[in-house]
Order: sequence, then C-alpha cells, then structure tokens
Amino acid sequence: MNPRERILARIREALTVPAPRPGAHGHSADHEARPTVPTPSGRPVHLARAWLPPGGSTPDEQLARFAAASAELKTEFRCVASEAEAHAQLRQIATDEGWKRVASHHAPLTDAATSVLGCPALFTDGGYTPDDLEACDAGITTCDCLVAQSGSLVVNSRTSGGRALSVLPPHHVVLARRDQLVGDLTAAFQRVEELHGQNWPSMISLVTGPSRTGDIERILVLGAHGPKKLTVLMW
Repeated sequence: MNPRERILARIREALTVPAPRPGAHGHSADHEARPTVPTPSGRPVHLARAWLPPGGSTPDEQLARFAAASAELKTEFRCVASEAEAHAQLRQIATDEGWKRVASHHAPLTDAATSVLGCPALFTDGGYTPDDLEACDAGITTCDCLVAQSGSLVVNSRTSGGRALSVLPPHHVVLARRDQLVGDLTAAFQRVEELHGQNWPSMISLVTGPSRTGDIERILVLGAHGPKKLTVLMW
C-alpha cells in the first residue's frame, strides 16, 4: 500500500465514526436551565457571560445594543415600522446605488421584497453560475436570527440561499423581523437548534459587519473578502 492509499484508507476509516452534532460537546444544549454547563474551554456558560458584552435583558435593550454594535461595525441598520416601509427603504437604496440586477432566494420575506424592486432577480435556489451571481449588485437574504451582543447575523446554507449568496455580491441586504433578535450567542445557537433540530444545515455562518481587513499598516479596508456593504432592514 503506497502513501496515497494509506491516507485514503485512514479517511475511509474515520468516516465510519459518526461525528458529534456541532455545539454538543457531550453536554446538554439547555444552557438556561443548566447554567453550569461547561463551555468548550471548560468554563460554565454563566461565567463566560460575565466577560462577554451585554446582550440586553429586555427587547428594547437588545434593540439598542444591536443598533450600537451595528454602528461600530459599519453595518447600515434600519429598524422600521412595517414591511411596507422596509420595501420603500429597499427601493430607495436600489435607486441610489443604481441596481440593475439582484440575487436572492425564495422565502416569504425575500419574494415580497424582490417583487417591488422592478429589476431582474437571480434566485439561487434553482442553480446559478458564480459569474452571474458575482455580477449582481446586491444579494438579498433572510437570516435565522440577529445577535444583540455582537451585532452579528446568523445565516446558513439552507435558509439563506446557499453558501455564496451572502458573500459574492458587493452589497448584502438582510431582511428580518423584530422577533428574530436575541440577546447573546448562547440564545442564538438555541434558536438555531429550535429551527433545525437534529437536521443541521451544512454551513452556519456569523456575519458580523461587512467584510474587512486591517492587515496592511492597520488601515481598515472594507470589502476585502466579501461584501463591502451590509444593510439590515428589520420590522
């Protein structure tokens, strides 16, 4: 058996052993009911929360925290009164930026929004080429939840149009309802578990502001590895 065959044999052997579900670590997922459940580092969750940023204990506090975190991250966050107002805001953004084509996926929120834009839409559900997706002016998606603690959005490959929709277009627009806002990361993963149960999607991502880098002389550059702009419309 040559080295290549040995490596492939080891891979085949490893694939016969079921991997633990992400976040399980052999412990209960009910962190609120069991506050002493260890984190991966071995510290209980309630101790980790002591040094994590506050997420807010009421919906109004969570909204204020998410808005503040969004401003720090350079996320354009707009909390509006209704879906109709969100559509009006989206049309104005499209007009200001001169959108010619958008990319999206089929869901109640995105279907309603793309129908009022008046420009062609590429839906990733039915397949697409990377070149076509990259040529779109914006990618419009939903999310699983929004995290007040960090200003993050939780998206996944199943409910946000695949892996590339939130990455390739230069402007990522997220549509969300107010009840999707949660306080902290622990609550976010509990929400994901409620939504997907044992059937987790192949990719879960935390989007925390537009893509950025500060590698060169500590100068912040947006759009380095993904969208240059991130807009969140919530109602």
